[in-house]
Amino acid sequence: MRNIISLVAVIAALAFTGSALAADGAAIFKAKCAACHGQKGEGMKGMAPAQKGNKFLTEGKAEDIKKVILEGRAGAAKKYKEYPIDMPKSGLSDADADAVVQFMQGDLQK
Repeated sequence: MRNIISLVAVIAALAFTGSALAADGAAIFKAKCAACHGQKGEGMKGMAPAQKGNKFLTEGKAEDIKKVILEGRAGAAKKYKEYPIDMPKSGLSDADADAVVQFMQGDLQK
């Protein structure tokens, strides 16, 4: 009986952790990305492009988006030449970058 109760507790904890991870993408975006891309992904004039409605996010592959988040974009790789600053490397872990990509392709686009 104790084993069953322990198993139920572990399953409940894992379910809660999964929900918390989904929320982390939004929190990480606000902490690390919103200063340039706007709190709601609307972009910042003269600073960085909008993320909401951005085709790279809405139609792109998660691994390509994650690569930009982790490695940044500068020089010839820079997509938006009209913005004076480069996209910096984020310094995020792989798991945090995955959470941000999920948020950017999901809830941010609503």
